[in-house]
Amino acid sequence: MQLIDWIVLVGTLAFIVLYGTYKTRKNNNVTDYLKGGNSSNWWTIGLSVMATQASAITFLSTPGQAFHDGMGFVQFYFGLPIAMVVISMVFIPLYHKLKVFTAYEFLEGRFDLKTRTLTAILFLIQRGLAAGITIFAPSIILSAVLGWDLVTLNIIIGTLVIIYTVSGGTKAVSITQKQQMAVIFAGMFITFLIILNYLPLDISFTKALDIAGASGKLDVLDFSFNMDNRYTFWSGIIGGTFLALSYFGTDQSQVQRYLSGKSVRESQMGLIMNGLLKVPMQFFILLVGVMVFVFYQFNDAPLNFNPAAIEDVRNSEYASEFQQLEFDKKDLDLSIREKQLLFSNTVNPSEKENLSKEIKYLNELDNNLREDTKILIKKANPDAETNDKDYVFIHFILTNLPRGLIGLLLAVILSAAMSSTASELNALASTTAIDLYKRNTKIRDDKHYVNASKWFTLLWGVIAISVACVANLFDNLIQLVNIIGSIFYGNVLGVFLLAFFIKYVKGNAVFIAAIITQAIIIYFWYIDLMPFLWLNLAGCTIVMTIAVLLQIILPKKSK
Repeated sequence: MQLIDWIVLVGTLAFIVLYGTYKTRKNNNVTDYLKGGNSSNWWTIGLSVMATQASAITFLSTPGQAFHDGMGFVQFYFGLPIAMVVISMVFIPLYHKLKVFTAYEFLEGRFDLKTRTLTAILFLIQRGLAAGITIFAPSIILSAVLGWDLVTLNIIIGTLVIIYTVSGGTKAVSITQKQQMAVIFAGMFITFLIILNYLPLDISFTKALDIAGASGKLDVLDFSFNMDNRYTFWSGIIGGTFLALSYFGTDQSQVQRYLSGKSVRESQMGLIMNGLLKVPMQFFILLVGVMVFVFYQFNDAPLNFNPAAIEDVRNSEYASEFQQLEFDKKDLDLSIREKQLLFSNTVNPSEKENLSKEIKYLNELDNNLREDTKILIKKANPDAETNDKDYVFIHFILTNLPRGLIGLLLAVILSAAMSSTASELNALASTTAIDLYKRNTKIRDDKHYVNASKWFTLLWGVIAISVACVANLFDNLIQLVNIIGSIFYGNVLGVFLLAFFIKYVKGNAVFIAAIITQAIIIYFWYIDLMPFLWLNLAGCTIVMTIAVLLQIILPKKSK
């Protein structure tokens, strides 16, 4: 990184932190601190909801996901627009009518205190883990860039977020997220245009799509019922709907975003905005990853995008074997480049089909070389991380983008991390302060609970940093966050659906059912019974079924 990159990176992040702290320095009561004074308009809510979900993991992992596996991941989001409509019609009017600070307050009135406490604790567990991962993700990036150790980076990133979140609460989160989303959209759009500009002169965008399609990267829809495939149309439209319903309807990190709305209508319009823009946004981010794949069809790519793993091999006794793989890769890259140029300039359908088959075969050979490299990496260092999906995009940024833009793209990823983590810390503090602390202590004045919320924000910030320090790469970071959510979300959503629609089921039945269901879902995940998206449907169905049965069996003993 050059001086200009540091100026852009530090300047962007410093402005966001200082602006958010300055604009929200006066929060004197709980309503202002936890609900932003109910002053947010619909587009602020929409951007805040999008920024909360679009963490650094989105911009770090999603392009790498598309580079390796194509556009199919977009199916994960197909259920989101459906969920936005349901939440706007059912959840939002009820939350505003009851004037709740958290989603879980509603459950005490409908069921009892222990059910409210249980759901709040389930939220705190899964969101506390997720907050740590959203800090860990950008730390990986800067670790690769600067060579700093991960612990130091986790502390720096976490501290930046804590500063303005403790100071300004919900309003600080919402205000800073508007600037962060502006940086994010600008950075990703500029990167997309630069990738297209870097392709050979005779490779237009249409031809680039043709090349990607020939390699299977544009296979968006999979209508199969194959349970071994994580991302299909059906898992997205069914499992994704239940995941989105639970995340946006019962997860306090999202509920708090639209509880700050001026009115029911403003909150509803904010969520509908998210429903309309989220799938196209994810499609575009995946498309950026596909264009990175096309770029590397005409340019040399490393055998593994994780620089630390490559360094381990080069400094080991397997260096000569790795060097031979690099020679083979260089020859293979040349062959792929020649075939792709022929393919893009051929109009004869039969010739195009034959070339497509040859290119697929060459890409299979490329994958084989990558697998051989992973074996060498493990031999050189058994503890090394061979999965490199999360390094694909950052490698492209650092090695190909012009100076200054590198700083902007790093600011994009760090802004996303800060926006998501700030929402999570804000929600974790709100839930702890309102559902656990305030509910179980003597009545105090507003100032006391504002101060308590600030201390809880600091506490959860420290916990998130601690989780980040012990985290490690999973198959893919964006999948890890969604897996953690899917283990808990379905169960919590089922509890809320029981509260909304099945009035004769009471607190004791729901409480017991939720505990049993959580144990079952954790076991299902442990034995890998089904793709994680289906855990949302399973958890929701199981808790509702068990609760109804328990209420029938023990009607007099239930509250």
